[in-house]
Amino acid sequence: MTIDVLYSKIHRVRVTGAELNYIGSITLDRDLMDAAQLLEGQKVSIVNINNGERLDTYLIPGQRGAGEVTLNGPAARKVQKGDLIIIIAYASMTVDQAKTYQPLIVFPNESTNTID
Repeated sequence: MTIDVLYSKIHRVRVTGAELNYIGSITLDRDLMDAAQLLEGQKVSIVNINNGERLDTYLIPGQRGAGEVTLNGPAARKVQKGDLIIIIAYASMTVDQAKTYQPLIVFPNESTNTID
């Protein structure tokens, strides 16, 4: 048996854009993806701190060091530029693995969306 467990999260990052006329997903600065050990196409949950909205989508890598956090397609209706969000990734693990796994939590600079 496996269970879904918090794998990593980016806590309190600021939305830099919302592009409604796009296929879908979240475009995220490659530095943030690397810091949280996230992969292109990986499923993530988005929690909007400003309005309580929650959604699932997948990652598209953005320009490294630019601080981009853009919600695309229908997800763009769930955020506004400037909102603070949490990006959460889960992994399936056995119960024994989950008991000892330590999730990676990234706290970027909220003003620049960079890792200080």
